[in-house]
Amino acid sequence: MLAMLAGTAAAADPRRPTVVELFTSQGCSSCPPANANLARLSRRPDVLALSFGVTYWDRLGWKDVFARPEYTARQQAYEPPLGHDGPFTPQIVVDGRADVVGNELGPLEAAIGASRRGDGPQVALDAGTVRIGAGRAPAGGADIWLVRYDPHVVEVAVRAGENSGRTLPHKNVVHALTRLGTWRGEALSLPLRAAGDLSTAVLVQAPNGGQILGAVTD
Repeated sequence: MLAMLAGTAAAADPRRPTVVELFTSQGCSSCPPANANLARLSRRPDVLALSFGVTYWDRLGWKDVFARPEYTARQQAYEPPLGHDGPFTPQIVVDGRADVVGNELGPLEAAIGASRRGDGPQVALDAGTVRIGAGRAPAGGADIWLVRYDPHVVEVAVRAGENSGRTLPHKNVVHALTRLGTWRGEALSLPLRAAGDLSTAVLVQAPNGGQILGAVTD
């Protein structure tokens, strides 16, 4: 498997999904339609849809039960390259290259269609191991991110804040984001711990909110 990846990584991987990241909050009244759009996109085999709960709307009276500071930091890293002064919700980032307001399905689907996957490395999951093929890496290398997410629909009853009294469905909620190391262009493999009931995705990404070069999910 690793030899095959090393020999073929110069070509774009047609199996690689477009990575769609929603930054959302249960304390944001504009976010439920974006959650629904992400759930719809999660059914597409060519899309890896991920929902990240952010913390900065917790001050409105309801603390998002899925939000973590590291997810807020991930969104903040995207803002300068995307031309924004600061983060907002609901924001969807497509392959680290473009962003749209998440509750507008038409522009979102257009951004997915316009995304070019480029010549990043092939990434594969195989028996508890992630394998990344050889290819051209950014100067200084690319980050390797391990994402654990819940592929099921989860209903959350919100009891305060802007969405007080509503029960909000969530899909593909991220529960853990871990940096595994750096890809510098050489083929490599890394062991992964069992994920339990969660699904696993691995992203190879240019640093500091850069483009996603390769991705895989189980």
